[in-house]
Amino acid sequence: MSQTTSHINTSEWVDQYADALYAFAIARVDDADLAKDFVQETFLAGIKAAENFEGKSSVKTWLISILKRKIIDYYRQKEARKTTPLSHFFSEKGKVGHWLPEAAPKGNYSEMEEALDNQELQQAITNCIELLPGKWKGIVLDKLVEEKESDDVCKEHEITPSNLWVIVHRAKLQLRECLERKWFKA
Repeated sequence: MSQTTSHINTSEWVDQYADALYAFAIARVDDADLAKDFVQETFLAGIKAAENFEGKSSVKTWLISILKRKIIDYYRQKEARKTTPLSHFFSEKGKVGHWLPEAAPKGNYSEMEEALDNQELQQAITNCIELLPGKWKGIVLDKLVEEKESDDVCKEHEITPSNLWVIVHRAKLQLRECLERKWFKA
């Protein structure tokens, strides 16, 4: 249940959320001390930002999202410390997008964010899609997962474009709610 800023009791956070946050962090960094540091930083950031908490999710969900950002930022900063002049990456000086083959991105920090959550998130999304009403499942899979053109989805499922929009909109809302319950509160 979400709480508004007037109902947040930060003094109880450690008792209520420390174990969940630590379990979340240790699964992603595999270093007990670093995980503890992330949890402490998350609590500090949460306390500083408590007045901005809008209550659109539970406090636990909000804290886990802060923790995720801290972990991602850590990996980004770690990767950013390895510097190479920009001229090393491009075949034509100053032209973005013309990578030298040996310097083309191989993932590194850009894929680390995905690696942190990818398998868990995919399973959570799959589980949430399964909870959608029968006709919606196929439409959501076609439009949002397979990224088919709207006209093709409408023809395949014999619906109008406005009906497609309504179904996708409602499905997104239902998926968001489901993911907040099943993934963000993990």
